[in-house]
Amino acid sequence: MKNNSAPIASPKGIEDTESRNLQQATIYRILLAVSFVHLFNDSIQAVIPAIFPILKDNMLLSFAQVGWISFALNMTSSVIQPVIGYAADRKPRPILLPLGMCCTFAGVMLLAYAGNYTLVLISVMLIGVGSATFHPEGMRVAHMAAGLRKGLSQSIFQVGGNAGQSLGPMLTKWIFIPFGQMGALSFTIVAAAGVAVQTYVARWYRDMLKDGYTFRKKSSVRRIDPARSKSILNATIILVFLVFVRSWYGASIGSYYAFYLMDNYKMSLDNAQVYIFMYLAAGAVGTFFGGPLADRFGRRNLILMSMVGTVPFALVLPFVNQFWAGVLLLIGGFVLLSSFSVTVIYAQMLYPGNIGTISGLITGLAFGLGGIGSLVIGNLIDYIGITKVFVACGFLPLLGLLALLLPDDDKLEQWAAD
Repeated sequence: MKNNSAPIASPKGIEDTESRNLQQATIYRILLAVSFVHLFNDSIQAVIPAIFPILKDNMLLSFAQVGWISFALNMTSSVIQPVIGYAADRKPRPILLPLGMCCTFAGVMLLAYAGNYTLVLISVMLIGVGSATFHPEGMRVAHMAAGLRKGLSQSIFQVGGNAGQSLGPMLTKWIFIPFGQMGALSFTIVAAAGVAVQTYVARWYRDMLKDGYTFRKKSSVRRIDPARSKSILNATIILVFLVFVRSWYGASIGSYYAFYLMDNYKMSLDNAQVYIFMYLAAGAVGTFFGGPLADRFGRRNLILMSMVGTVPFALVLPFVNQFWAGVLLLIGGFVLLSSFSVTVIYAQMLYPGNIGTISGLITGLAFGLGGIGSLVIGNLIDYIGITKVFVACGFLPLLGLLALLLPDDDKLEQWAAD
């Protein structure tokens, strides 16, 4: 008699199907949770530049000393991030997610009570360590929860961070001007909420690993063509340099443009912070739309357009009145930061399977180079004046023309398919 029953799947086949389903499903609740934690984390980081004017007045700091605070925060984060990402690529550690926020909690608590410059430096370094712990594992979680929608997942994840950074100027206006340095104490509540959400995300992360989720790697048996290896290395160097340029220009606006407005337009501190908020908030919107725009026009092209498209607004910014300064900041912030998530995705495509390492490298460099930029720009302001420095910074985005040397999307997809 003919058997019409369907063939029974082998345990191995069932496991492969389940693993494939884990790889392809998009888990929006986890994407939103990790994006909110990114908002919590980066809003706490935004406390540091937000409190600069208060610390400068309270402790009689120079612009160079303000730059050192930014340097301490961002370099701590940038040095540790790739190390944690590398370790996580070899052995995932979900527990690092809540532990990182605990470190951030300690840093914010110390910052509120820091009575001297040394304690301020130690507190921001603790916050930097917490951020460094969060970002690589956070991006791995976003990658896991993305399924087949990697571009969308990065946009959701990164917009949380950029939205958190955009709150910094308003924190100065609403919290630090009326309450002073002790206002930082309120952010222990934000850090505690981050610990709670990270605990939830870490449990899901752990369960996914137990259920067989794997980060796909290229075969280690086949040797990559030396010419391709050289092309990948060159593309990495160019990408890192573009992150360097974007970070330095961003540091000039985020850390010092409020001082420029107060110096040149005699604007009050709280009104000046609104302009910085406009720039960063527009950048958060640009980050969200960057992924879909890259899908439409190509990742390499989006990176190029975001850098070069910023040039006219950056060059004109130091010479316009207050109204047009606000307009230029809105447009420039949207355009420049539209490539933020796209840069990370591009780097991940260059090194598939090393999500934590490469994500930590790119975002770590963004923080670290921004910190170096703040330090250098602060010293330059002390020596040649704030107006000349902002005129010079307007030329930085021109270096984005180097994006023309990056491999296009077709080349990246061809490498991934081989």
